Parts: sequence; structure tokens; C-alpha cells
Amino acid sequence: MGCKFLPVREFASRQTDGRARRSERTRAAIVDAHVRLLRGGELRPSAKQIAEEAGVSVRTLWGTFGDMESLFAETVDYWFASDDALAEPIDIDQSLDERIAQFCKGRERRLLNIAPAARAALLLEPVSPTLQSSREGHIDRVRQEIARVFAVEIDRSDDPDTLLDALAVATSWNAWSLLHDDHGREAAACRAAMELTLRALLTPTAE
Repeated sequence: MGCKFLPVREFASRQTDGRARRSERTRAAIVDAHVRLLRGGELRPSAKQIAEEAGVSVRTLWGTFGDMESLFAETVDYWFASDDALAEPIDIDQSLDERIAQFCKGRERRLLNIAPAARAALLLEPVSPTLQSSREGHIDRVRQEIARVFAVEIDRSDDPDTLLDALAVATSWNAWSLLHDDHGREAAACRAAMELTLRALLTPTAE
């Protein structure tokens, strides 16, 4: 009985698919390593540190990503995906107090998650277009969520744009970091301050 050989075209295709899978695994390992270092408190890991953490050579790291901006881009994608995974829908038909409590609880959870990336980004944002774009994207996402969850209160405000700005500032990473990192407040205390601020901004005042 003769041997059944794999057609050359199919063999080449399988080789290509195998290389593609290995390449994707390498990319994922490098991004995972970068994230682990950031979560571990290494705010500005070098290419050598990332490569060692990923179990690859520096040459492989550069061959995979080309430059740090390319690596930043995929790491940013990870943080956005992890942020999305922590998001819980808020029913806008709930009372204002319920929406504020749920929104601030979610912000606490998501800000604690993104804290390592935010701290690291502060060091490189001035010279990194990718990180600048990431910050702009994050701010826009938060503003859109605020505008949806508190649409009724914002719409009936005398100055909706300014109210939205105030709410965005009160729930921002910057405000959270000021209390949590600079003043040493526990996460629960930071959330309580956020809730207090949102209630003051959103609760109608008596005429």
C-alpha cells in the first residue's frame, strides 16, 4: 500500500498556521509579562525585564513588537478589556441614590483595577502618543457612562455641560489618586467621598 503524502499546498498552509499560532502565543506572553510587572509595582519596566518575565529574548520582543509604542498599544487593549469585564450595567430607572451608590461602587472596583496602568502611564504620557490616546479614550468612556446613568439630572440642570464636567472630575482617576495615594485613604473612604460629591452635585436644591 502506498503512502499518503500531505499535498505541498496544505503542508505550507499548516506551517503558516503553526507559525501564526506561535507568534500569537509569544505576543500574548509578552503583553501578560508587561501587565504582571505593572501590577507588581514596576512602573517603567525595561525591555529586558519584560522579556525575562515573558521567558523570551529581547531580540524576540523587538521582533514581535518593533518598538515600545506597539507594545503599549496592545497592553492598553488589555486594560480596556479588563475594564470592560468589570463593568456592570446600571438600570437608569432606579432612584438617584441607588444609581449613585452603584455607579461609585463600580468606579471603585474599576479604578483599583486600572491603578497600576494609570500610575505607570503618568511617567510616559508626555512622550507617548499611544498613552496619551489611551487617557483620552478612558476619559471619554467615563463621560459617556456618566451621561447615560445620570441623563435625567444632567438634562434638567441649568448648565448641563458644566455639571457633566464636574461629575467627570469627581469620579476621575486623578481625584481617586489624590485621596488614595497622596492622602492614604482606604478605598472605602475614597468611594464614600465620591458618593458624597455626586449627591451634592446631582440632588436638586430647594428653591
